[in-house]
Amino acid sequence: MRMDRRAIEELLRDVRDGRLDVAAALQRLRDLPYEDMGFARIDHHRALRRGFPEVVFCPGKTPGQVAAIVARLAQGGATVLATRAGEPVAAAVQRACPGAVYNEVARLVAVGPRAAAILPPGATAAGAPDGAAPAGAAPRGRVAVLSAGTADQAVAEEAAATAAAAGCDVERLYDVGVSGLHRLLDVRPRLDRCDALVVVAGMDGALPSVVAGLTDRPVVAVPTSVGYGSSFGGLAALLAMLNSCASGVGVVNIDNGFGGGMLAATIARLAAGARGAPGDTHHGDADPAANTSS
Repeated sequence: MRMDRRAIEELLRDVRDGRLDVAAALQRLRDLPYEDMGFARIDHHRALRRGFPEVVFCPGKTPGQVAAIVARLAQGGATVLATRAGEPVAAAVQRACPGAVYNEVARLVAVGPRAAAILPPGATAAGAPDGAAPAGAAPRGRVAVLSAGTADQAVAEEAAATAAAAGCDVERLYDVGVSGLHRLLDVRPRLDRCDALVVVAGMDGALPSVVAGLTDRPVVAVPTSVGYGSSFGGLAALLAMLNSCASGVGVVNIDNGFGGGMLAATIARLAAGARGAPGDTHHGDADPAANTSS
């Protein structure tokens, strides 16, 4: 379907006059074209297809390019994320989009209704409330993010902030690695209260297998590049997780906190829908199934 004024008006008249039902109209809108900015082709209708707007991957783009893309995406009123953002990129986005929030640890910038949700509990940003969900926004599913060690926290925080921006209630359980299992066992009862778990670990990559052996919740394993030379930049942890003997473990790429957080949020969203949680069937701003831009 082409995207121009006449085509949209015809579509709306067809719905109004009963020649086309709402579901069929939405199906046509799913394939609307993108906006060509010259240096980027913005997919404004990704939220219709995937439930969450296009997410901007910052490396390889200039601060000005990232800011321009985020500003255009944010005009629709949805929450927009920019991942792997350094301070110059964050500053450019904040200049272009007043109210943008930067989680420095996660290297994540957010604009829109759930921007403040990317911050850890108790953290504040200029012009934004604390890290709790915005007033009136009911969480859609619950995700716990576990990290093996403090060195894994940057990737874990990217996962946690992503899941929070996607509309989930997020619990952070950091530094509970296998070298001190009593730390994990202390938080064990909290795992079963969640719909999905993101488990982040480097070194030997053993934590996801241990966690998956303690609970029936789905586990999204995220290997990190933390470790000594024989870890091969996270490859050892990745292979360990891929070879897990525990069931119910899915693995994303090395250091891919965004991918782990979004996958867990998708699972949690579906679980919330099965329970009949508030807002569980609407594909809107907080729904968690995005793709990053290239």
